Amino acid sequence: QVQLMESGGGSVQSGGSLRLSCAASGYTYGMTYIGWVRQASGQEREGVACFESDSRISYADSVKGRFTISRDNGKNTLYLQMNNLKPEDTAMYYCAARPASGSFFPCIKSVYNAWGQGTQVNVSS
Repeated sequence: QVQLMESGGGSVQSGGSLRLSCAASGYTYGMTYIGWVRQASGQEREGVACFESDSRISYADSVKGRFTISRDNGKNTLYLQMNNLKPEDTAMYYCAARPASGSFFPCIKSVYNAWGQGTQVNVSS
């Protein structure tokens, strides 16, 4: 069973930075899409950044050049470095995972079936 636990959210001013972490376990490396999804109040969930493989990474257009996803396989931890944050980045951020098989969409558009509890990011102007 996949278990995901996020940490690192908080409040920051526009232009600031935060790094989110996700402790991940129970998934099969190399056969799992894993990444970050966010949901702002009153809006639909949005894929932010994800791994399909170590060499295949996707980002939402709205965060390209500002956010970087990475992972430390030895620590079973996924990261999201967020720089130059904007008020529109305010949202609950979730770590999410799903098996790669059976996904008909790139990971940034995938429907995930394992979720962490989320961590809130607030960016003020």
